[in-house]
Amino acid sequence: MHSKHKTYVASAAAVVLAFGGPVAAAAAHTADAARTASAAASARADVDAEGAAAAALKKYPGVVESLDKDDAVWHVDIIGKDGKHAEVTVDSRSGKVFTDNADDDSDGDSGGNKELLAAKVTAQQAMKAAVAAHPGQVWSVEWDDDDDNGSRYWNVEVKSGGKTTNVHVDATTGKATVSGSDSDGDDND
Repeated sequence: MHSKHKTYVASAAAVVLAFGGPVAAAAAHTADAARTASAAASARADVDAEGAAAAALKKYPGVVESLDKDDAVWHVDIIGKDGKHAEVTVDSRSGKVFTDNADDDSDGDSGGNKELLAAKVTAQQAMKAAVAAHPGQVWSVEWDDDDDNGSRYWNVEVKSGGKTTNVHVDATTGKATVSGSDSDGDDND
């Protein structure tokens, strides 16, 4: 009796697999194809500035203070909501995040950090505004609070056609102003 029970269970499993098999196999094939396509796409396209910011913020929630591309990595400085400062590196090919330094902002620049944390326009929004004003690839973004006239803005470098263009984005209004362009001789593309 015991062996008949095992045979019945095995037969029932075979019936389920027979009916569920093609559907399950098709679903698995589709998932594998999606993973393969995704891997191929990421192999072709490096992580862009927005992707680097998102990866860094996922690991260290807060506000991006600056971000810049250096060969195959992005350097991202983050100020956490708690005032802690983190310097991270994001691999531009894999998107993997490495911690360079994380501290409690012992350099005493908490005044500037308060302004940054309170800014209506984030680094990510500034990047979008800069590219809308001057199409290209964001190469760096940096918080700038001008002590001379009290203005606060994002300085965004956009590369296109072998030239680097600086775009200032107002931290309150989000208005982008193209401030200058120069040829790029370092060919880091």
